[in-house]
Amino acid sequence: MEDFELLKQDIRKCQLCKDLPLGANPVIRGQSSARILVAGQAPGVRVHNSGIPFNDPSGVRLRDWMGIDESTFYDESIIAIVPMGFCYPGTGKSGDFPPRKECSQTWHKKVFEALTNIQLILAIGQYSQNYHLASSQKKNLTETVKNWREYYPRVLPLPHPSPRNNRWLKLNPFFEQEVVPELKATVRRLIAE
Repeated sequence: MEDFELLKQDIRKCQLCKDLPLGANPVIRGQSSARILVAGQAPGVRVHNSGIPFNDPSGVRLRDWMGIDESTFYDESIIAIVPMGFCYPGTGKSGDFPPRKECSQTWHKKVFEALTNIQLILAIGQYSQNYHLASSQKKNLTETVKNWREYYPRVLPLPHPSPRNNRWLKLNPFFEQEVVPELKATVRRLIAE
């Protein structure tokens, strides 16, 4: 098993995706002591430019769902942030392209073997759920999230917190009524440990 600090250094130097529109700028956060894993999709333009994941309206909503402030969210000793693609994949007609597969194929097994203290994985969006839930996920994201109790407490499937998902949240009130309170309680407990 590799040391997570050394692994992060290697990932941040990675150039597998140097052909992307904005080039390679891998984004990953955390320490081996982290108990919560935020498993997102891929950085957007703002994150690519700043190197800070979820420093946008999606991050504001995610922190609200978790019931924590910004300083707690970015405390790498508690929370690791590992997207499915470490670099901004570019934008198409209907939003950002999917995360590049090179990241998960090259790095993710090593990353998750090195993060030995993770007790809760927040699988955000379809690509993350494909990886972390594999064949146990349902026919679509909505059904997977509706059946969250099947994966919990190890993995909690979430929709992406993007403002683009406002309609999904309105159509699926169960999420904020059932899932968010449980998420807040679990995060509170894990932070207190």
